[in-house]
Amino acid sequence: MTAWLADLVYTGGAFESGLAMMVDRGVIQGFSREEADLKTAHRLPGRAILPGLVNVHSHTFQRVIRGRTEHRTSAHRDTFWTWRESMYHAAKAMSPEEIYRAARMAFLEMMLSGITAVGEFHYVDQDLEVARAILRAGEELGLRVTLLRTAYVRAGWKKDPDPGQVRFLTPDLDTFLSDTDALIASGAPVGVAPHSVRAVPMDYVRAVAVYARARGLPLHMHIAEQPAEVEACVGEYGLRPVELLHENGILDERFTAVHAIHITDEEARFLGRSTVCACPTSERNLGDGAVPADKLFEAGARICFGSDSNVQIDILEDARELEYHLRMNKIERALLDTSRLFQSATESGARSLGSPGGSLEVGRAADFFTIDLNDCSVAGADRGSLLAHVVFSLERTAVRDVCVAGELVVRDGRHRLQEEIIREFGEVQRKLWR
Repeated sequence: MTAWLADLVYTGGAFESGLAMMVDRGVIQGFSREEADLKTAHRLPGRAILPGLVNVHSHTFQRVIRGRTEHRTSAHRDTFWTWRESMYHAAKAMSPEEIYRAARMAFLEMMLSGITAVGEFHYVDQDLEVARAILRAGEELGLRVTLLRTAYVRAGWKKDPDPGQVRFLTPDLDTFLSDTDALIASGAPVGVAPHSVRAVPMDYVRAVAVYARARGLPLHMHIAEQPAEVEACVGEYGLRPVELLHENGILDERFTAVHAIHITDEEARFLGRSTVCACPTSERNLGDGAVPADKLFEAGARICFGSDSNVQIDILEDARELEYHLRMNKIERALLDTSRLFQSATESGARSLGSPGGSLEVGRAADFFTIDLNDCSVAGADRGSLLAHVVFSLERTAVRDVCVAGELVVRDGRHRLQEEIIREFGEVQRKLWR
């Protein structure tokens, strides 16, 4: 048994002081104020312990195009669709080893920002070698990785095959399912993810949904990220994307809709039993639009967060931007409860991935991060205002330690593999962009 004692610990929806968190074999066994436990605890003075953040939606290979698309092209309008060309260039050029190194870089950055679990929406090279390399990258860093195996069948309705998507394609359903079975048999945390209604025909989506339900797997899918996707879906099926999934019985408690930006009020109600993964930082960067969080919460949906294109990795920034987008649209303030935003960044994310962390409670995994209470971004906060400081003001400089399954993997803001990972990623970038 290991006891962890910081100045404050966030449990039960509040910050508590003088409370040792008791951990055994990676699981929280209880909380103690007993003098004997306090005396023997691993002390973290000047710090607060919070449940680890959960990044539900990531494409780690896209970390290599950060900063490479922030310019106008020769296109009439620069949009998500022109951005994809740079993404395709990187996807075609990267070797399996370079994808692995990019994953290590993205995972390192996640951990240094307090993330303890991630859902990797994996669709580059649909063979198991690359999938296993990404899982290995997570294991080496100590990060929980749920591999969301992505089915990708076509360029879109009535669209010719796109050469940029060659490495993504998984046209044979039986091969996709048998390969996923092999990953599950290896013990890897796995979910399944039909890419989108434009990239996967509905008969294939239905088959993957049946497979996921039979095995209790998370089912994730890009939904209504761009107006053009909605228009194409109406053209093919006569229904909008969320309507289509509702009509086909796809939406349930295990389903996570990624983005769900361009939806109607009725579609928000259809998503009421499901989870929506908002990616506000990436969505701003790509010009996607803003997730209608107020309508989704009102309908009963859960919201979690993802770094998506990894243009920036900061789940708390995503949480505050979800609120700020609403403030801009409604010309009001304080529309979403602070504790709900933090729950979205932690517990709702863990639920979406089927991950054991998400909150610091008895029986949950000891996945947590600590913050320096004297960091400039939160200095002067008291117990009553600290959570609001964390959600709306915390800088990543405040994150000091990260613990996954009771093991300290980031100490005083450093990971033991940090220098090696950054050096190797620099080599990848120099080769790709020379």
